[in-house]
Amino acid sequence: MMKNQRALVGLSTLLGCVVIPLVAHSYAGAQAGQDKPPTPPRGLPPVIWPDDNPYSKAKAELGLLLYFDKRLSSDNSVACASCHAPEKGYTDGAPVSTGIKSQKGGRSAPTVINRAYSLFQFWDGRAATLEEQAKGPVANSIEMTLEPNADAAHRALVAKIGAIRGYQPLFRSAFGSPTVDMDRIAKAIATYERTVLSGDSPFDRYQDGDKKAMNESQINGMKVFYGKAACDACHLGFNFTDGSYVNVGVGWDKPNPDPGRFNVSKRKEDTGAFKTPTLREIALTAPYMHDGSLATLEAVVEHYDKGGIKNPYLDQRMKPLKLTVQEKTDLVSFLKALSGRGWQHIKAPTSFPK
Repeated sequence: MMKNQRALVGLSTLLGCVVIPLVAHSYAGAQAGQDKPPTPPRGLPPVIWPDDNPYSKAKAELGLLLYFDKRLSSDNSVACASCHAPEKGYTDGAPVSTGIKSQKGGRSAPTVINRAYSLFQFWDGRAATLEEQAKGPVANSIEMTLEPNADAAHRALVAKIGAIRGYQPLFRSAFGSPTVDMDRIAKAIATYERTVLSGDSPFDRYQDGDKKAMNESQINGMKVFYGKAACDACHLGFNFTDGSYVNVGVGWDKPNPDPGRFNVSKRKEDTGAFKTPTLREIALTAPYMHDGSLATLEAVVEHYDKGGIKNPYLDQRMKPLKLTVQEKTDLVSFLKALSGRGWQHIKAPTSFPK
């Protein structure tokens, strides 16, 4: 495990079960004339940047352009932002994503928000870093490429972006030379994604001493969250996730349930397990679960209240909660109090390099 990953694990463990009020921060971005990362909003710790991909403003700006540029797909129809759109909480608002040639994927697009704090990416954790994750969709025949395999897809993309003259000075500013390769494309996109942060929510302000930041229903819902419902068994810490893979019984009413994490780990006990998502901005990222099968937060609460759909691999913590109608209402209100600030200033480019 890399040095920065060990540090992040330690930080997550430290903040795991205890809500620690953090000093208020403004999200003003890098100060004029200084090439340093944006300051995370209230409630979030500093982002730990990879040793081999430190922050630079030029790299983040290049990454933003690449993220929104549909020319990353073979037929210029799909960008990263097509499935992870800012106006939809960096998701696409659909049960499953639509890729190249209008093909449908098998899973819902997870949010990019606060992915900087996650060690592994995708619902099944098959990518160890954001850089590795960025290389996946552009080489996926359902998502963004018409090429026969990943190597061919990456070669074609590098040639395509490298031939766009307007990108050459941007790569020079970001990396010191105009050379375009797949690693640099991935590093630029990952750098931009690590600046997409959400904090300073009503919950954060409440924890920081402003007892009027949440209303009575949200406060009661917080008590249900940490108490009777024990949601923090998995959704813990500053980012409301422990990064674990859990079978919560979603999709087991279908003929062929998605194996989930098992496809990566090959461990039988991981069958049907998926990454615990952050609850930051959860009100904006419907529909929910890996298959987008639950349309509303109310439906999610009902799913957990009944203990999920029984199956041989259901997590032992999944048991009927027996919440009252009011407790369910308050719990949803609290989840909405996790919507914050820090990413809304990001706008899609109005033009791209030519």
